[in-house]
Amino acid sequence: MTTLKEFLKTDRFATCTGVELLEIKPGYARARMEVTDRHLNGGGVCQGGALFTLADLAFAAVANSRKKLTLSVNANITFLRPAKLGYVYADATEVFNHHRIPFVEVKITDEQGELIAIFTSSGYRKESDLPVDTLE
Repeated sequence: MTTLKEFLKTDRFATCTGVELLEIKPGYARARMEVTDRHLNGGGVCQGGALFTLADLAFAAVANSRKKLTLSVNANITFLRPAKLGYVYADATEVFNHHRIPFVEVKITDEQGELIAIFTSSGYRKESDLPVDTLE
């Protein structure tokens, strides 16, 4: 039996940056990443690309939670405050469940629950079934 969580572990880039999926339900996912020294930019805060990767994997979990291969067609992130060392969390919600073009919002927060960034993305849901039996 293969789960969506196991399937998404094959995202090598997200895995090497330390992103891990904590929860996947239809239309919702939660992921986290521990910001360490390797994630910091020259200004001493988490590099924006690392936060984008966290949000993108949470998007992938939500968009594919319908068990149809779904790929992002656009994405936007707005950084509201810097992320520093420690865990950051991405809570992704499918705002619009369309059979072809779903829309997802991801809120990134720190350990204190402070909002760090908001990521939005729409995807293209293909007719292809994913090779998964369950979500987790």
